[in-house]
Amino acid sequence: MAAGIVPPFLLDRIASTDDPRLARAAAAARKTLAMPRPPRPARTRLRLSIDEGALVAEAVPAPDRIISDAQNAELLPGRRVRSEDEPATGDAAVDEAYDGLGATYDFFWDAFARDGIDGAGGSLLATVHFGDDYDNAFWNGERMVFGDGDGEVFVGFTRSLSVIAHELAHGVTEAAGGLEYQGQSGALNESLSDVFGVLAEQHHLGERADEATWLVGAGIFADAVEGVALRSVSDPGTAYDDDVLGRDPQPGHMRDYVDTQDDNGGVHINSGIPNRAFFLVASALGGFAWERAGLIWYRTLTSGTLSVTADFSAFATATLAAAAAEYGEESEEVAAVRAAWAGVGVEEDDAA
Repeated sequence: MAAGIVPPFLLDRIASTDDPRLARAAAAARKTLAMPRPPRPARTRLRLSIDEGALVAEAVPAPDRIISDAQNAELLPGRRVRSEDEPATGDAAVDEAYDGLGATYDFFWDAFARDGIDGAGGSLLATVHFGDDYDNAFWNGERMVFGDGDGEVFVGFTRSLSVIAHELAHGVTEAAGGLEYQGQSGALNESLSDVFGVLAEQHHLGERADEATWLVGAGIFADAVEGVALRSVSDPGTAYDDDVLGRDPQPGHMRDYVDTQDDNGGVHINSGIPNRAFFLVASALGGFAWERAGLIWYRTLTSGTLSVTADFSAFATATLAAAAAEYGEESEEVAAVRAAWAGVGVEEDDAA
């Protein structure tokens, strides 16, 4: 089971603060850290488009979203409050989760022809209002779960599409065979969720690679926090620099790799290295990042050849193989992938 999107080292910082203005946040972080995790039909819709002046109608798969409300308890799934095709409830978290799951579903279908988490149209399950002042969001192997935050540091995890998509992507990774949540394979697990999280947001906004913020979790911090998001895919280590949270510790190059036993071997910290590699590929290729760079990463994940204990080097090799299979050995895509992994110190630069 994957850990939450907020890394434990960040919650530790909040929990240990003695700033009286953040007493509620400190208490919430301690509760969040101490809380044990609960255990773990095909639909179509009509899509209309215009092609050379003609109206085109096609039946395409549709999501089956089911949103439940934990009502600030620590029990799952909670009370069902909104299902597919039902109107908005007026509860911001419920409706944000519903809309975010829909946008993420559309991204995976439009970009990769993937029908939901399992690729077979299974229901998209989410629970909101989990726990009291719960400072995290997570995938529990069955559903996405979102806390409301403490109001002083975090102000709600459904406010960010990249967070919603990040958690759904953990399910996609698990369905594709999984990556062990430890060390470098765990960092790759986190990185894939960050990558697909920002791509889902870019797809929803129609942004090209050079137009996007590349931020994971923008909008979930309270105004007083000195930071823009939880992580930056484009520039790891720059997402926040705050008196309470400290400075974003993510490295973007292997020379700064953090060797630690904490956080399952640094899965949230060292994920900055493959994140940066993906950004370099997307930037080199330009255009919509999900079309080529994203497809290479998706093909790598779903090829069936990736070991569950793959390290960065093994993953880099697999992305090169996926790029070559999709675009050819001498393609600019292969060159971009090779240069990106050299750029973050995972592989040697053959041109050097």
